[in-house]
Amino acid sequence: MILDDLVTATAKRVNQEKGSGNVERVINKFLEPQMGFIGEVKKSSPSKGMIVKDFPYLQIAHDYQQAGVDAISVLTEPDYFKGKLDYLKEIAGEVDVPVLRKDFIVDPYMIYQAKFAGASIILLIVAILTPEQLKSYQQLADELDLAAIVEVHSKEELEIALTAGAKIVGVNNRNLKDFTVDLNNSPDLRPLVPNNIPFIAESGIKNADDIKLLKNANVNEVLIGETFMRSTDKTGLIKKFKEV
Repeated sequence: MILDDLVTATAKRVNQEKGSGNVERVINKFLEPQMGFIGEVKKSSPSKGMIVKDFPYLQIAHDYQQAGVDAISVLTEPDYFKGKLDYLKEIAGEVDVPVLRKDFIVDPYMIYQAKFAGASIILLIVAILTPEQLKSYQQLADELDLAAIVEVHSKEELEIALTAGAKIVGVNNRNLKDFTVDLNNSPDLRPLVPNNIPFIAESGIKNADDIKLLKNANVNEVLIGETFMRSTDKTGLIKKFKEV
């Protein structure tokens, strides 16, 4: 029967995708000796409002890839960031680098959505999840061969992340409660994370001095959104930052 053939073919495809080793590839890429960059595709934010009016998201993604980013972060939250899951789906279909679904994941359904839209990475935010949810969502991500960046802001949240078995840690320099930014948050927490776990600094990164600070702190990756989005020469700026 056609249905039986479809089920067999689908099961085979899913098993192949699950066993593709995507998580290991992302982790190894993030652990390369030189500090890497994650370019973010973002139209708006609660703290800054509308960042750009002109939003050629596919061209932006191509510019990031041409500049040699390790991954592309795509905002999919619609109300405050003006994001769409369709942005991610289209970008993932056109670039070769891993794509991160940047959103506030509060339900397993959103993890399945990310997988089916073509994401390679999801974001799990400790501040909005219980320890049980965090562990469960990480397990689901593993089953779907999705890498998960576990985002923290404080030492207490970092302890929760590591206890839950985080394979990639992202430190948000922005406090989500009051939107204040402290770039030293990443260097302060870096010594608490084992070197075999990629460490990503997020938010508030604006210039070469910031890059130098984080590079000297042994940060593996920096995720940059607003600074790249406002630049009229994204490729040139990324190359400049890489030379720091």
